[in-house]
Amino acid sequence: MTLSSKQDYTQLLQQLMQRLGFSSYRQLSRSAGVSEKQLRRLRSGEVSQIRVETLLKLSQALQVSASELLATFSLESTAPASQFTGDEVEALRQEYQRLQAKSEQQQEALRQEFQQSSLQTLESWLLQWPTAAHAAQQNPQLPAVRLVPLVRPMEQLLQEWGVEAIASVGSELPYDPQWHQLMEGTAKFGEIVRVRYTGYRWQEKLLYRAKVSPVVDASQV
Repeated sequence: MTLSSKQDYTQLLQQLMQRLGFSSYRQLSRSAGVSEKQLRRLRSGEVSQIRVETLLKLSQALQVSASELLATFSLESTAPASQFTGDEVEALRQEYQRLQAKSEQQQEALRQEFQQSSLQTLESWLLQWPTAAHAAQQNPQLPAVRLVPLVRPMEQLLQEWGVEAIASVGSELPYDPQWHQLMEGTAKFGEIVRVRYTGYRWQEKLLYRAKVSPVVDASQV
């Protein structure tokens, strides 16, 4: 493929972006962890001026090899990777593998940190819930209200994650199909329904609709 203009490189980069679902240069920049200035260099064929670490980040984000980026976005269209020796290309490959391994290690460290933080929040529940559940199985007469405080750590964790209940069980409120799911009967928008199962949203995004039933008006029975 012969590429000789900035516009040609721009179109090629856009094709790679579209294949991976990137809708803007800013989105690609954030995903790769590089500045938009580096993307402008890529678009103008100045790939040889991009640092090795930056080039490797771009290759990972675009899911192509570093050597392919070098060959594709170089101004030397007849011999696009001629300014790089075999040893330099091999060094790029090794650096890419090193950065990939480092990224995986960082992701694993973040996952473990997240799990540890969550376990600390749930500590009292982890320690007390099995004993309470066993006691409830052995003694069916045990008041369920005594188990309620044990659920609070879970509620605290959900609150820290930004998860909130759409409505509490038993509450009555106007029907809204965006947030509510009818379990039986029919209801029009705005008609009063009763919540039977709590729904949840996370950062204003729907997770689970609250399950509701119509409230029958005694005067209409």
